[in-house]
Amino acid sequence: MKVLFVLAAVLIATVASNAVNYPKPAYPAPAYPSYSKSYDYAPMPYNFAWAVKDDYTYNDYAHQESSDDKGYVTGSYRTLLPDGRTQTVTYKADDYSGYVADVKYDGEAKYSDYKPSGYKPAAYPSPAYPSYPAYPAYKPAYKPAYPSPAYPKY
Repeated sequence: MKVLFVLAAVLIATVASNAVNYPKPAYPAPAYPSYSKSYDYAPMPYNFAWAVKDDYTYNDYAHQESSDDKGYVTGSYRTLLPDGRTQTVTYKADDYSGYVADVKYDGEAKYSDYKPSGYKPAAYPSPAYPSYPAYPAYKPAYKPAYPSPAYPKY
């Protein structure tokens, strides 16, 4: 019993000494509200699609995507590559597996044969420029702003 009494007295003394050692701060609590609230809204389902096909500029793109109310997103996009193939990416994304994509290429790559252009730089002198104009060699006329230093002779 005496041991319990001694432990209780030590505990009360410890709590009392901590209250004395920690004074209240000299400044008041902030007047503005705390924005620690989490605005965690439920996923909103959506669906969209768009496409561009312009034969003149060879632009051929498309994208479609949809989402459900659980945050599961699926979609695909397609683009016409410069080599004539079509790249199609089909993907899915969610909180568990992240972004998972499957890339496929349709068609066969076609490259044109290299044909050097007929351009050749003009050789000087040419009929357009029979000779270079005769310019004299440039020699700057340098004149010092002050005389050369005169060092003492020893």
